[in-house]
Order: sequence, then structure tokens, then C-alpha cells
Amino acid sequence: VQLQASGGGLVQTGGSLRLSCAASLPTFSRYTIAWFRQAPGKEREFVAAIRYNGYAYYADSVKGRFTISRDNAENTVYLQMNSLKPEDTAIYYCAADSGVILSSIRTTSAYDYWGQGTLVTVSS
Repeated sequence: VQLQASGGGLVQTGGSLRLSCAASLPTFSRYTIAWFRQAPGKEREFVAAIRYNGYAYYADSVKGRFTISRDNAENTVYLQMNSLKPEDTAIYYCAADSGVILSSIRTTSAYDYWGQGTLVTVSS
């Protein structure tokens, strides 16, 4: 199983980026896919997740600015990030698991598979 995160980069405050997570999962449509991020000196934190049925969940800090979506035909999940702020600066990781229960969807331990991360830097 491989998860390949891409799309990070340097953007100014207020700008936008779209991250992609391409997954080599044989039954991709059954998986919950999530994005987490980790800023320097901080713990990894939940950003957004999308379940097999398309239901999406967001951290309060990104609600209304970020949108997670999935394309099951392409085995890819996207994270559209708008109105970016300097505090969004972090390495963004995608994660996947087929057995995530709703109460654990925001926890790192719920996911067995992780991508390598992509760096997002928002300049002020």
C-alpha cells in the first residue's frame, strides 16, 4: 500500500493550494482517507477526513476554508485549501484505513497507512 501526497508549496496569506493524495489501495472506495498536519515543534493534528460514503469531517480551524473530496475512479483524495493563513504552515500527511469508526476519525492511531507528507508554507 502506498499513499503519495503532493501539491504543497509556498503561498501568500489568503492564497490557495490543492493537495492530492494518490493511493494504491485495491478497494480504495471502502477507505476513509484523512489529512493531518504537523507544524514544527507541534504534535500532528487532524485536518479533514472523508469516509467511503462521501461524508466529510473537518477540524474547527479549517472549517469553511478547506474542502476534502475524493475521486474513486482515480484513487485520489483532494484537499482544496483557500484563504490560507500563516498558521496553516505545516507538513501535510494523508492517511488511510478501512476500519475507522466515527468516534476515532480525528485520531492518528485510527489509520494504518500514511503518506510521506507535503510541505505547505504560508507567508505573511
